[in-house]
Amino acid sequence: MKVLVVTGSKSDSHIAEKVTSVLDEFGVSYDLEVASAHRDPKKVEELAKKDYDVFIAIAGLSAALPGVIAAHTVKPVIGVPISAKLGGLDALLSIAQLPPGVPVATVGIDNGKNAALLAIEILALRDERLRKKLEDYRERMRG
Repeated sequence: MKVLVVTGSKSDSHIAEKVTSVLDEFGVSYDLEVASAHRDPKKVEELAKKDYDVFIAIAGLSAALPGVIAAHTVKPVIGVPISAKLGGLDALLSIAQLPPGVPVATVGIDNGKNAALLAIEILALRDERLRKKLEDYRERMRG
């Protein structure tokens, strides 16, 4: 099982690091790509058609990236809005308000950690080892 983490810009790498550190902690395989929905839509389409189990799309401003990926796959897409302008509210609303039929799960602004945890929860539906790691993680949080 594998996750694709896509940022709309290299400047979003600080959020991607939040995602990948959690995926590393849980031993989840991933690839990391930079692809703009506006500047390189063909690359985004090609990435969305690859054989990943979950997509995490990190984007700010108009935040089209998660929706464009979702338009080209039936696999789960998690959008992470970035606080580039307007405190990230523009990106949050762009991701959360996609039209019916093309859902994207949306986490909080700049919350790459929760995006990774949600991806792991999705993968854990078919992976007992991950489910156990999540249970242990939550138990440590209660600590």
